[in-house]
Amino acid sequence: MSRHNLHPKAEIADVISVTIGWDRPLQTFFAQVFFRTEAEAEEGEPLIWHGTAPGELPTAEAAIAIVAPFADIPTDLAERLTTEMRTTIGVKDSDHQATAKRRIFGSIH
Repeated sequence: MSRHNLHPKAEIADVISVTIGWDRPLQTFFAQVFFRTEAEAEEGEPLIWHGTAPGELPTAEAAIAIVAPFADIPTDLAERLTTEMRTTIGVKDSDHQATAKRRIFGSIH
């Protein structure tokens, strides 16, 4: 799994953090935007969270499009994410991961 914490845009005060990355076991990119809430004023709550289902976000660009309104996007981010995804090609699930996938999703994608 890769994970990049991005700088929230200064003009959006309620955004605490923005995270994007590649989840190899689910074979998807993911995007999270944490907002300040009354219940979670310091850490925030992930009110935007995509990439929790197998193959949900198949490209780095799809994940970047979700977080772009909320964070400053490095110019090389799509390339870095795609490289991180490609380095996992051929990596096999462990027995525990495969068992968990069968239970949760009915297959081992």
